[in-house]
Amino acid sequence: MVRYRLFGSDLVGLETVASVSGGVQVARRARRQPVAQAAADVQGAAMVEELAIAVDEALLGLGDGVNRVQRKQYRAYQRLRNFACVCSPQRSKLLVYLKVDPADVGLVPGFTRDVRGLGHHGTGDLEVQLRTSRDVERAQDLFRASFAAA
Repeated sequence: MVRYRLFGSDLVGLETVASVSGGVQVARRARRQPVAQAAADVQGAAMVEELAIAVDEALLGLGDGVNRVQRKQYRAYQRLRNFACVCSPQRSKLLVYLKVDPADVGLVPGFTRDVRGLGHHGTGDLEVQLRTSRDVERAQDLFRASFAAA
């Protein structure tokens, strides 16, 4: 229903008073994950959480003066300044940003990446992607180099 008003001899104003919805809304069915996929997601989350604990122990074990500071988007590890930042766990990997010059390190696709020109959370120019406990062992030398640079 529409209400109208005349303003002078050449202007008309229209105002909606009441309306009816255009049609019946059909509820969409929610997609359900198969049980096996949901179980795999839970198992993957537990694995990434174990990786986060292993990285935490490795970074805190580098020296006596290492402090862990929880930020909004990441965890920072610092001596005098930040030397490592661990972003919140993703679905299948853990991202660690280190203050190491990527030019000095042999970059391995899928493991290390130069993020100098990219925006990211945390500080550091080298991104290390950790998916397994073997990756944590491989990253120990990079952790030490970043600690020494701080």
